[in-house]
Amino acid sequence: MEKNVRRALLYDFYGELLTEHQKQIYSDYVLNDLSYTEIGANEGISRQAVFELVKRCDGILEDYENKLKLVEKFHETKDRISRIHELAAELWHNMEDEKSRNQISEIEEIFKDIYESY
Repeated sequence: MEKNVRRALLYDFYGELLTEHQKQIYSDYVLNDLSYTEIGANEGISRQAVFELVKRCDGILEDYENKLKLVEKFHETKDRISRIHELAAELWHNMEDEKSRNQISEIEEIFKDIYESY
């Protein structure tokens, strides 16, 4: 997984566990795509201080993931939901009675609701 995508996911799941200062700087770097220099100028701190804080936040967030595995479970759930969708589509094409097709349509709707909420 691309490093910044992983960082964004970790931040989505665990960002509230950072301090306000950490959240501000980390979100500016990861989500707002600001450079260390830009963030440092905005916050009145050095580029090196921003670099160190981002590095520390990376470690904190990875540590939470290593313990709680929420991002891993998120990906596993999303994969399993996709598999349900594939199976429902296969069943739909092989169904002949209206009741079964209605049930498959309901499964499809539930799938879409869940999948889009992720």
